[in-house]
Amino acid sequence: MFSQAIAPAIKTHLEAQLAFLTELSMKTFDAIQKLSQMQLRLAKELSEEMSNNGQQLLAAKSMSEFATLAAGQLHPTLEKIRDHQQRVSTLLANANADITRVAESHMPEASRTAAAVADELVRAASEETEKATQRQRAALDKLSETARLSIDGITQQHLSAQSPAPGQQAH
Repeated sequence: MFSQAIAPAIKTHLEAQLAFLTELSMKTFDAIQKLSQMQLRLAKELSEEMSNNGQQLLAAKSMSEFATLAAGQLHPTLEKIRDHQQRVSTLLANANADITRVAESHMPEASRTAAAVADELVRAASEETEKATQRQRAALDKLSETARLSIDGITQQHLSAQSPAPGQQAH
């Protein structure tokens, strides 16, 4: 597929980037998995709580008992949602810290390998420029030699045409 092998510096840089993205993906996946588990747990708890609360409300014998039960059920549910929000905030803060640590731990290697890639590209470009310059010089030298030989040949023909042939005298 490629006509040239991948330069070692580029390969190292790609490996460093792959390691960074792999670890970053793992941390992100872990955070999403924990968040999903928390959300499912809350949904299950709220569903059970709403079912129990609904049964209690249906068993109320009067409107005042219904109102008292409803008001009493609201506070624990709101507390549960507030606690969940706090756990989500903590989870996201921890995930952010983990992702930041991953990025910070990979930055020195990424910088080093990027610099190596840049050095490799500069070296390769310099080599290609030098090769192109040598090819141009060789072509110019060949052209100059061809032109010199042509001029020598024309000069020789001109001199031959002006000088008398052997046995003839100039007038």
